[in-house]
Amino acid sequence: MKKSVDFYFDFGSPAAYLAATQLPHVCADTGAELVWKPMLLGGVFQATGNHSPAEIKPKGPYMTVDLNRFAKRYGVPYAHNPFFPINTLLLMRGATGIQMKEPARFGAYVDAVYHAMWVAPRNLNDPATVGAVLQNAGFDATALLALAGAQEVKDRLKAVTQEAVARGVFGAPTMFVGDEMFWGQDRLDFVREALTAA
Repeated sequence: MKKSVDFYFDFGSPAAYLAATQLPHVCADTGAELVWKPMLLGGVFQATGNHSPAEIKPKGPYMTVDLNRFAKRYGVPYAHNPFFPINTLLLMRGATGIQMKEPARFGAYVDAVYHAMWVAPRNLNDPATVGAVLQNAGFDATALLALAGAQEVKDRLKAVTQEAVARGVFGAPTMFVGDEMFWGQDRLDFVREALTAA
């Protein structure tokens, strides 16, 4: 039976961005399926009492250094977004809507948003900037922003966020192989081991 990785993510997490650059390779190498699970990290924090590392004074600067270390190790671009923190509600609803209605374009959406968030940082708190980023990536920004506002999309994002909390998720990125949970992009070796275990 083919194994899979459930990948709970939010664009606002730089660690989730780094995981997203590596998980497709891990899954390709192991013959596993990558199942993207857009969730709202703010909702997870609220439900679990957790906080962003950026809110903890000594941890924020350390995380910046550590994220750069891993980006260098992975050979991927990374730049801290000077507009951080960014309210990702619109972005995550967009991801959910695309996944529901145009799954073939989901990867292009993820790439465009991650690029504007952590590679060539833009102020994604501004809906006009979000629209411009999506338009430049070949999307109909007006239609996509309207889709993000659809009730069924809102309900789906809320449901996946609640599902994440029910499974024990407290931060991003979180991966599951079966019922085994792995938190953090620095746990990808364990994800690979779980996928290759008999």
